[in-house]
Amino acid sequence: MAAPRDGLEAVEAEGSAGLRGTSEIELVLPSGPAVPAPLCPHGPTLLFVKVTQGKEEARRFYACSACRDRKDCNFFQWEDEKLSGARLAAREAHNRRCQPTLSRRQCVERYLKFIELPLTQRKFCQRCQQLLLPDDWGQHSEHQVLGDVSVTQLRKPSQLLYPLENKKTYAQYLFADRSCQFLVDLLSTLGFRRVLCVGTPRLHELIRLTASADKNSNIKSLLLDIDFRYSQFYTEDSFCHYNMFNHHFFDGKTALEVCRAFLQEDKGEGVIMVTDPPFGGLVEPLAITFKKLIAMWKEGQSQDDSDKELPIFWIFPYFFESRICQFFPSFRMLDYQVDYDNHALYKHGKTGRKQSPVRIFTNIPLNKIILPTEEGYRFCSLCQRYVSLENQHCEHCNSCPSKDGRKWNHCFLCKKCVKPSWIHCSICSHCAVPDHSCQGPKDGCFICGELDHKRSACPNIATSKRANKAVRKQKQRKSNKMKMETTKGQSMNHTSATRRKKRRERAHQYLCS
Repeated sequence: MAAPRDGLEAVEAEGSAGLRGTSEIELVLPSGPAVPAPLCPHGPTLLFVKVTQGKEEARRFYACSACRDRKDCNFFQWEDEKLSGARLAAREAHNRRCQPTLSRRQCVERYLKFIELPLTQRKFCQRCQQLLLPDDWGQHSEHQVLGDVSVTQLRKPSQLLYPLENKKTYAQYLFADRSCQFLVDLLSTLGFRRVLCVGTPRLHELIRLTASADKNSNIKSLLLDIDFRYSQFYTEDSFCHYNMFNHHFFDGKTALEVCRAFLQEDKGEGVIMVTDPPFGGLVEPLAITFKKLIAMWKEGQSQDDSDKELPIFWIFPYFFESRICQFFPSFRMLDYQVDYDNHALYKHGKTGRKQSPVRIFTNIPLNKIILPTEEGYRFCSLCQRYVSLENQHCEHCNSCPSKDGRKWNHCFLCKKCVKPSWIHCSICSHCAVPDHSCQGPKDGCFICGELDHKRSACPNIATSKRANKAVRKQKQRKSNKMKMETTKGQSMNHTSATRRKKRRERAHQYLCS
């Protein structure tokens, strides 16, 4: 489910810590017992704050966890805003209207009826993206309808459904067959028996297809996805309607228990989580959610296994490596380039971009993962892992340093390898693209200016917050004083105007008498 921004460079700039602007929207991470967040149609919202370098922290607000574009979900509420009962009731009614018209149970019942129909009566409305029972035909007579839906097509719903290509919310850029088959083969080779597919519908399909075709395959999977349309094709034990940005199960405790049972089966042995989030989303809420899934898995572990980790494949662009490793220090990045079918840039071969930026981050030892040599990968005996052919081992860095599949060059001034197109800038004292701006935004903390941490991790953040709070109070007192003076002035002006009006009326009466 990878997604681009307005070009690869824009995403890479956002992913790189050194290219931040002077202001940014930050997720407010809970420091203590979390206050229940207000709900939008996509579940609990997240708390954000706009931070500007050199200025006090702005007012905090709640916004949708899944949609970064207000056009998709316009929820907005100040943290300290008090809502009336009428507004709360209106919000609850709006949230209910935005939910699917059919319940999860109804979808399963319809699916079981659909597969019992003869082939000639199996129809799918391409406009409404819905499987049709005979009673539904009249309502869809004017729509474009696909007939003779086979069992094979039902097992590949990602090919029936139109991808939701909103890059900031759904971003259904589906794995290419080559990458999907590689993942299934790798999971089988590593000995996994269960795969929790978080936002990977095509992988879920291929695992189920492989299991039904090959009696020797014992892998099963559970799909968690925000796209409710998949509920038409799967029973409750193989699909959960889920928001990975806030760990929200739309069907409540029932779906949560399905996920818990799947993770804890066989005392948690033989399970792996594979996730492919929209990379227009924020890393922080994703990391928080994945840690909750890890905690759910650990509940079924004995105390002797407390040091074990849930195996994970997190599929994301390589330029988010530092952010991912900040939350999961044991993660390492594979050189394998993940390709997508319905994406103009991230395709394999002549029709797409030469190099996909999407990689696999994992806590599985890299020497256990074999990459296909026929696709241009080799084993580095020094690094004890598979790398791209052009990713040459650097004796100075003592590693195969390339992230994008090209041969990188070692800069002795920076004491590290950099991209071949970069040059060392004596003004900036580091390597950068040739046409960069030396006066560009600087990295570092917005509070103290140090380069080794962000504002949220600053040791002076408490002092800064107290100072900002004092400044806000002072501004509020000044504002209240100005309002009082304005009100008083308006009142005095009103009194004077009334007196003048009465004098004019008395003078008029005197002249007319």
